[in-house]
Amino acid sequence: MTPENSKGQFPPSDEYRKNTFIKSAEEYNKLYEESIKDPVAYWVKQAENLDWFSKGWKEAFTWDKEENKFTWFKGGKINASYNCLDRHVKNGKKNVAAIIFQGENDDDVRVITYGRLLYEVERFANVLKGMGVRKGDRVSVYLPMIPELPITLLACARIGAIHSVVFAAFGADSVYNRVVDCTPKVIVTSDGSYHGGKTINMKAKVDEILEKDTSIEHVIVVKRTGIETKMKAERDVWWHEEIADVPLNCDPVPMDAEDPLFILYTSGTTGKPKGLMHTTGGYLLGAYTSFKYIFNYQPGQIFWCTADIGWITGHTYTVYGPLAFGGTALMFEGVPTYPGKDRYWQVAEKWGVDIFYTAPTAIRTIRQSGDEWIQKHDLSTLKMLGSVGEPIDPDVWRWYHRVIGGGRCPFRIRGGRPRPEAT
Repeated sequence: MTPENSKGQFPPSDEYRKNTFIKSAEEYNKLYEESIKDPVAYWVKQAENLDWFSKGWKEAFTWDKEENKFTWFKGGKINASYNCLDRHVKNGKKNVAAIIFQGENDDDVRVITYGRLLYEVERFANVLKGMGVRKGDRVSVYLPMIPELPITLLACARIGAIHSVVFAAFGADSVYNRVVDCTPKVIVTSDGSYHGGKTINMKAKVDEILEKDTSIEHVIVVKRTGIETKMKAERDVWWHEEIADVPLNCDPVPMDAEDPLFILYTSGTTGKPKGLMHTTGGYLLGAYTSFKYIFNYQPGQIFWCTADIGWITGHTYTVYGPLAFGGTALMFEGVPTYPGKDRYWQVAEKWGVDIFYTAPTAIRTIRQSGDEWIQKHDLSTLKMLGSVGEPIDPDVWRWYHRVIGGGRCPFRIRGGRPRPEAT
């Protein structure tokens, strides 16, 4: 099966892709008015930016107000992994960087092209299939911010498995609660992780939860730190050994737009963590469209979202949004204050980051360190700043705009706006 774009041709033409970019405020305002006037027609139009196996929906949007249920593009067939990888490779982006990985150690770097990422995803998808993982099965993911994390997510999406990421800093009890709830066949983890100069044993936490009753049949372990790791025969396997001898190709499974893509749990700060299920078509289109219009990403730019992929912001703006669009995402393992208080800005200068997206909490922490840490670095490549999560304080907003953005960068806010006096 080969997806088609709106013009029925594949790969999409350069002219088609070129016409997807916003060129002026007037064009943006016109698009906004369309979205208000007829939201369903607007989203049907936006759906043309994704590649579908079949646009088989009878109604793009349904809403049962009594049952409080709604659907988007039900009956349409699509695959998130294909939209993030294959279509870009076929459209000439095989050698374009998809993910730039910057490890906590400054020398620990991997630049992964779309061609290479597709290769790695297909191989790992075949590993999962070899363990009996099929469409609708759940896979828990407990990994640090390393490339194997997005590879796992896209491999699950490729075969129709539902991924559920658990934040890498959570302890064993938090991991257990989420694993028990989503009943996975497989959990993917690592021997350990690096965090602020410390090495954390992650596999030991997985071993602890597996002393209790769970649905997990297989544990796949990434060798990240090289620390001593206990491996249980017939249950635990090393990632690098499993991918060494598997088929290189794995066709994407056509998914209904309303089929689940992933389950992600709330933080649990107000009670038992709640698992939120996101469906394939609506989520992917929302990720693509928000990335495209909110940040007005242009080809060749480097986009850095500092959120961990263990949270929805990291899912959307490190993995699915940038990759569905065909952009380049910087993936950072580490903290803003190690090995120095200028770590973010050293990384931003090193890679020539164009768009920087972070949370008010991080901005406040950085501000307390003093402006001199920022002024040591050339941040002239920055073209846009973003804030996500809780509302940002007016004085913090002004400082961020003036000191980090040099007073020149447009500002995008999601998930909480500054009070009126901040603008």
